[in-house]
Amino acid sequence: MHSHSHSNHSHHTKISLNKIFQVGIILNLAFVTVEFITGFLYDSVGLISDAGHNLSDVVSLVLAMLAFRLSKARTSKKYTYGYKKVTVLVSLVNAVILIVAVIFIVMESIEKIMSPQAINGAAVVWIAAVGVIINAATAWFFVREKNNDINIKGAYLHMAADALVSVGVVISGIVIMTTGWSLIDPVIGLIIAAVIVFSTWSLLRESLNLSIDGVPSGIHYETIEQIIKSDADVKDIHHLHIWALSTTKNALTVHIVLYDMNNMDAVKTNVRQLLRDAGIDHATLEFELENTKCENECD
Repeated sequence: MHSHSHSNHSHHTKISLNKIFQVGIILNLAFVTVEFITGFLYDSVGLISDAGHNLSDVVSLVLAMLAFRLSKARTSKKYTYGYKKVTVLVSLVNAVILIVAVIFIVMESIEKIMSPQAINGAAVVWIAAVGVIINAATAWFFVREKNNDINIKGAYLHMAADALVSVGVVISGIVIMTTGWSLIDPVIGLIIAAVIVFSTWSLLRESLNLSIDGVPSGIHYETIEQIIKSDADVKDIHHLHIWALSTTKNALTVHIVLYDMNNMDAVKTNVRQLLRDAGIDHATLEFELENTKCENECD
């Protein structure tokens, strides 16, 4: 009965997330279109840069939805782990997209600083205010599931950050309306670029790390060594490898030297439970005695 309930919950969550992604994509795509057109008509680099950033977030939402769906796909003889690694690739692509958006924003902002032009502050305020509402609403959609997957959490953080960025654009519009200081527009554009870099850098670094099978953040090599060696029947370990199967699943392989092979089953059960508690979801353990020959190919 419990298993049946869990299956229903997973199915419900999958459907809910699919709907959340779809609604978020539609809302943000509509807003990006309006924001870009308005920014172009009123020559506002603040609006255009924010539209470019929001467009990158639409792409990110589409990729995150794709990764979420593929991560649920069944394994096959060709893809024995399924498509879980797609989540890592998506996080890397999203980080790169944001960096490209930053380059565009900086170039546009510098051009406007060099050749400042008058801007309709009222238009900037109204469009950016709508952006605050849409971005905040989209972020709220992901609140419930943001701790279950790093890509979903990334979508949540991006939308929340975008809401704050749109607040900045509203402020620039108000400044233009009250003081006529149009230079605030490209200045806000540069601030937006800085915010994006700050929020994206850790994502880019971790995505690159996971894409080359580095040890995932939050998992410490030495700690895992100590955890395995904490079993009284374990004499030593070697050929320990830790990597990410996806943005939510970690894997490990290790050779464990035992004092007595008769205790292998008990050690296997204990060590796997300890590793699960430490965030290792899939562990492949190979047991051997001290004098067992291990070829270099095991490295």
